[in-house]
This record gives sequence, structure tokens and C-alpha cells, in this order.
Amino acid sequence: MRNTWIILLLLIPLVGFGQFKKANKKLTRGEYELAIDAYQKLLKNPKYAGEASFRIGEAYRLSNRIKQAQPYYETAIKNGYRAEEVYFYLAYAKKANADYPGAEKQLRQYLNRGKDEKLVALAEKELDNLSTLVLLEEKESYYRVKNLSAINTAAAEYSPVYKDGYLYFTSNRFGGKMYKATGTPFTNIYRVKTRGARVDTTTIKLFGENLNTPNANDGTLAFSPDGKTVVFAKGNTGKRKGTADVNLYISRYRNKAWSEPRMLSISKPDTWDSSPCFSRDGRTIYFSSLRDDPDAQGGIDLYSARMDRRGRFGRVKNLGPEINTPGDEMFPYISNDGHLYFSSTGHPGFGALDLFVAKRKGGQVTVENLGKPMNSASDDFGINMFKADRGFFSSNRPEGKGDDDIWTFVNDDPNLKTVNYFLEGITKTHDEDNKERILPNVRVMLIDYQQNILDEMVTGADGKFKFRVYENENYELMGEKLGKDADNYYVTRLEYSTIGRSIPQEELTQLVTDVTFDTLMYLDKIIIDKSIVLENIYYEFAKWDITPEAAQELDKLVDILLDNPEIRIELSSHTDSVDTEAYNMRLSQRRAESAVNYIIQAGIDPTRIVAKGYGESRPIAPNTNPDGTDNPEGRAKNRRTEFKVISINRNAGKKGEDEFEEDKYFKDDDGGDSGG
Repeated sequence: MRNTWIILLLLIPLVGFGQFKKANKKLTRGEYELAIDAYQKLLKNPKYAGEASFRIGEAYRLSNRIKQAQPYYETAIKNGYRAEEVYFYLAYAKKANADYPGAEKQLRQYLNRGKDEKLVALAEKELDNLSTLVLLEEKESYYRVKNLSAINTAAAEYSPVYKDGYLYFTSNRFGGKMYKATGTPFTNIYRVKTRGARVDTTTIKLFGENLNTPNANDGTLAFSPDGKTVVFAKGNTGKRKGTADVNLYISRYRNKAWSEPRMLSISKPDTWDSSPCFSRDGRTIYFSSLRDDPDAQGGIDLYSARMDRRGRFGRVKNLGPEINTPGDEMFPYISNDGHLYFSSTGHPGFGALDLFVAKRKGGQVTVENLGKPMNSASDDFGINMFKADRGFFSSNRPEGKGDDDIWTFVNDDPNLKTVNYFLEGITKTHDEDNKERILPNVRVMLIDYQQNILDEMVTGADGKFKFRVYENENYELMGEKLGKDADNYYVTRLEYSTIGRSIPQEELTQLVTDVTFDTLMYLDKIIIDKSIVLENIYYEFAKWDITPEAAQELDKLVDILLDNPEIRIELSSHTDSVDTEAYNMRLSQRRAESAVNYIIQAGIDPTRIVAKGYGESRPIAPNTNPDGTDNPEGRAKNRRTEFKVISINRNAGKKGEDEFEEDKYFKDDDGGDSGG
């Protein structure tokens, strides 16, 4: 009998080790709810109680239930678990439970012992964020919120999207197979008829026969402006190991039905991509992603992807440190006034995910917390507007029906009136008779003063382009002809400014006002030996030094040479007939050489530019009148600087329409991505 007890006592550690190993596997596979159950069985075993408590806390945190993690982190510390992560994440759990003094104290305790550079940096940033809570608490709010109780249940309802009289949302309301990460059913996409926030609950049903997949999480959808294309997240089918199996899918409405969803080519099997939204013109999608990216700021970041002329999305770009933080940024939404709304754990907030708005003005982007009651210590996310002053959002705050709920809001801000500014134009050229004609198939880019490409499009047969612009900014428009005749036209830049053109707030009479500016953009043909006068190139009398005014004009020629790498030019200087021919020839040569040296110093290959002085030998206007008197206007025209193309290296030219960088993102399928 005594030997039997000894054998049983020896088996206890082995049984505990086996259970612990199984629980660890479930945690690693992202089966968080199953891992929690497995670790719970180890809490009475003194050998594993501390680490098992910590890992239960981690399972709750990783499945977005960090509020429930707090007691387990605390128990882990009481049971002697000393890994530094437990002290760090306990602070975040306390903040999620609105214990702000406790969170601050816990962060300071962690910083006294923390060694992990990433966690230390996060802790220091979070301390700064907590210091702003007083200001956020005192912030005046014009928002009113209300639970949309007509459709909420004890299950999860979130990510509302309003479109053409319907409210679309994500929910796990009707049970089914359990999702191992959360212990709740898989989610599906639903829709219900609505007039604003008044829903007809008798019309709630699953959306799209092909869009929802059994035993997979489907949700967070976005519509193109015309409503004929939908992009949504799908994941966790069990076909791949790990939790990165969340990707963006696209479906198109054809023949009164939604097509079989296809994974967007910007999504990869090893990336986590979710919560998409379209720009107002449908040419860009924004989404949240966790991917191997040198520009990633840490955690989940927001990205954009642009549509090319074939309707495919590519050119994936991180939105950068103005928006993204070492925390998580998710659920982007572009409002009709061009503002970016999103949720974040990294910007100063009340705990978990808070709602923020990013606004651009004067070339600068500012991020603002929407304050209470839009935000709480719980997760607040997934905003969507059906009018400029009202809409929907999601929250799992305790005042709801349970889990995530959909809420409505109204913004009573008396200064809410906004202006949308747009720049509309037409691409043109001159024909052989110097008459204007529309030039189609031109790639036009909107570039800010920091040389960032803000938007781009390819003109159609009407040559029209249109961009959203912002008040008090300087821009450049860059036009590049595409197609087989692309090398026949200059890449052209056009400066445009909205400074001084904004409408004062006190003059606004509507909630939303649209203002459209007009412009024309000319792309001329590259013609060998055709001289083009550079305006405003002036020299002091009898000198050849480059003046500041001349430098500004020569900088434009530098841009032409940079934008058109295939051309080789002659830069020539001309004089009037004052002084001798020999003197004018020497003066013009020195001036031409001076201008060429300036251009070379700006980075242009010396072999691409030749300096030539012509003196007074090539006048374009009479220096004297017929009666022999002086002609000042004619002399002024003759004192000029010109350039002309003397050769073209076609191998160094521009890319054709199907050779842009974004092609590397595309799949060779039967149509790929489509934008609506």
C-alpha cells in the first residue's frame, strides 16, 4: 500500500507536465478558450499555479478580453511568477478596467524592473498617455449615444455599415460551431432594412449567399461607392495553423448575385488583414494589417492600397507614425468630409480601443480622441456615418446587452459645418497646328509639398481628373502619358495652391459644402530641336551669375530632366544687339555654362546637357524699330534662355501603362481585384 502511494505521488508531476504541455500547444495554436480550460486544471498544482495563471491571462488578452485577464495576472504574481511581461500587461488590464491610478502605479513598478526594450518603450509611452486623461475627461463633448437595442443581443454585434437603406453588421448571434479562440460561435455578415437609426427587425437576415462561410469568421465589410463591390475579412477556417489566417476577400455584384469571393492579392497567407474601408471615390482601400513590413510601427497598423486602371489594388503603403503607434490601429473609416476615423490602443485614450479622428490641414495631420461618451474604458470601434452629424459605432461597454453591441450617435457640435474641397481638371496637349485638344490616358498624381503622392488616377477619353484637396496647402500635379505613344510626351508638373481660397466658417450655411476648383494640365509632345523659352531667367547687366529668381526657374528645368530621363538637351543663352557680336557671344556662352553648372550641381548627369551661347545671332524680335530707334520690348524678348531636346534615349524612358511598380502585387487570374 505504501509503495502504491509513492508511485502515485511520483506520477503527479508527470501528469501536471503533460497537461501543461497540452495547454501550451493550444495557446500557441490560438485556441485560447480551450487553452484557458486546460490551464484551469493546473491552478491547484503548486508547481504550475503561477505560470498557468499568467497564461490564462495571456489567453484572455490575446482573444481581446484583457479585462478578464487582470485577476489571473495578479494571481500569477502572488504565486511567485516573475517574468516581466506579467507586470507590464497587468497595467494594461487595470487601464481596461478603468483603474487609471492603479495602471499608472503598475507601469512605474514595471519600469523599475523591465529589461525588454520594446515593452519598456511601450510602458513609457503609456505613462505619457495616462497623463493626458485629465484633459480628455474635461473635454467638452457634443455627442449623444444610444444603444441600438432593437438588433443587439447577448451575442456580439459589431462593425455596422450603412448603405442604401440597409444596415450591415457582423454577429455570432445564432450559435453554431464554436470558435476555439473565444469559445463563441463563428461570425457572419447580416443586414437589416433601416431608415437612419430606425431598423425593421423583421428584415434581419444573412447577407449574400456566397459571402458567409460555415465554420469561419466573416465580417467587417466595406462597399465601393456604387455598391457593386464588397471587400470583407474572412479567417480562421482551420486550413492553416496559427492565427494569421485572416485575409481580405472581394466579391462583385453581377447578374443579381454576389460572385464567389476571391482573396485580394494584397493579402498574403502569412498576413493578418482585416477591417477594410473604401475611400470616397473608390480608388483606394484602407485596412488594418499585421505583416512583415519595415515601415510597421508595432502591433496592428493601418495601410492603404491604390487601385490601378485595371481595377486591381496594389502599392500597399503603411500610413506612417502620424497615424500608427506601437499599439494597435484598426477599423479605419473615411467620412464624406475626407477625415480618417479609426480605433487605437496606442494613442492617448481611456483604455482598450478608443475612437479617433485624423484631420489634415495646412499639410499637417492631427489625431484627436473623440472623447466621452463615444469612448469608454471598453473597446470602442467601427464607426460609420449615414449623415455628417450621425451614425453608428461598436462598443462592448457594460451598459450594453452583452459582448459587442452596435450604438448610434448624434453630434450636436454647433461648429460642425465642414467644406469639402476638390480639384478638377482636364489633361490637354497641342497638335501640329498648335490647337488645343484633349489628351486621354494620362496618369495624374497629386503630390504634397513633402513630395508624397496623395492620390492618383488615369484620365479617360474626356481627359478629366478629380482629387480631394485641403485648405491652405501647396500641391504639384504630375502628369505622365501612358500607352504606346508615352515616350512622345513630356512628363509635366503643374503647381497648384489652395492657400487663401478657403471659405470662412462663419460664412457656411449648410452642414456640408462642396467647393470645386478648376485647372488645365498641358502635356506637350517632345519634338527634336524645338526651342522652348525658359521664362524669367534674368541676369544682372554684363554678368552671368545665377540670381535667386533665375534659380527658381532652373529648378523647374531640373524637374523636367528628372521626370524625363530619356531626353538630352541643349541649354542656350541669347542676347540683344547691345555691344559687339564677339562680346555678346562670350557673354551668352558664360551665361549658358553658368546655368548648366547649376543644373549639374542639382544632380543631373553632365552628359545629358550641353551649354551653348548664341549671342545676338538668333533674334526672335527686332532690336530696333523700322525708323532705327531702339525697340526695348524686342530687345527684352531677345535676352532669353532656351532649351531644346537634341536626342532621345528610348531605353531610358518612362514605363508603359502595364509596367508600374504595383504590378508585382497582382495575381495572374481572370480579372483579379476589382473596384466597382
